Amino acid sequence: MQDGTRVLMLHTGGTIGMRAGARGYEPAPGFLRALIATMPQLSDTTADRCGHDFVTPPFGNERRAYYDFVEYDPLLDSANLDLSDWARFADDLAASEADYDAFVLLHGTDTMAFTASALSFALEGQKKTVVLTGSQVPLYALRSDGLDNVLGALRVATEAPIPEVTLFFRDRLYRGNRATKHDAVGLEAFTSPNLAPLADIAVDLAVRRDLVLAPDPRPFRASTELSPNVAALRLYPGITRDILANFVREPMQGLVLETYGSGNAPDTRRDLLDVLSAAIARGLVVLNVTQCLRGTVSGAYAAGRALADAGVLPGADLTAEAALAKLAYVIGLKLSRAETARLLCTPIRGEMTP
Repeated sequence: MQDGTRVLMLHTGGTIGMRAGARGYEPAPGFLRALIATMPQLSDTTADRCGHDFVTPPFGNERRAYYDFVEYDPLLDSANLDLSDWARFADDLAASEADYDAFVLLHGTDTMAFTASALSFALEGQKKTVVLTGSQVPLYALRSDGLDNVLGALRVATEAPIPEVTLFFRDRLYRGNRATKHDAVGLEAFTSPNLAPLADIAVDLAVRRDLVLAPDPRPFRASTELSPNVAALRLYPGITRDILANFVREPMQGLVLETYGSGNAPDTRRDLLDVLSAAIARGLVVLNVTQCLRGTVSGAYAAGRALADAGVLPGADLTAEAALAKLAYVIGLKLSRAETARLLCTPIRGEMTP
């Protein structure tokens, strides 16, 4: 297939394939596949499909995407996903890795950044492109953003192979573990606050090759032993000792602590710091990330140093989504305490700035 790229499209669920029901938009099995078959931008019925479900018209480099469409049963609203679904997606990608050149996951927007982050860690030794995308408006609707998003994802997979887990939305391709959803109603739903997009699509596809990671030289595999005993807690003025103590009690293994500004917490609250110190002493891993959309955890303030003195690890400019996924992955590796801390504070998939 000299003029094309073999792509596996996994339809996990989400708004893009929903239609209106009695209780609002709801998953509709078989609906999206049938809809794609009617759209000439996504299905060129005049071309030989070469044994695949669909083939696109040629993109800018005259290559086509020959893609197979696999729908999950049941379809999943992304608000219902948990760690077992992340593991399932990773296992399915690994099982098909040898048969395709690239992969597109259609996914709901609510937790897309969580899934993109989790897959970036779970897929070890990655050498092929994985693109997550979806839409704010169902594909069948008159003004859906879904068509451009799916075409963009397929174009990236076909024209510009990038050996990373990525997220494509509104003409921009983000590193998956750097993206976050910042708008519930606008079509530009995602942003990457601390890393520029890897690519932009206007008339042409422009890739920032200086930002793209090199292929991982290790053998490819899915590492899906993710710890379920991780959580995130957003600090707020007036949080009580009892609330924090209940939150960090066993069997909790990892905590993302979302702090103020550049990683600050109340250094006058000895009761809170004592709870954290005791939990860390018994083995809890606590990772400090900022509540701010942009910026990084630093030691510029005494209020931030107090957390470090208690044993809290600095999460640099990790997003909250990437921090939680990284905690689940690293703790699941069952490494020594020192090695766990080292990996959490070190970029391993481009998820944080050194």
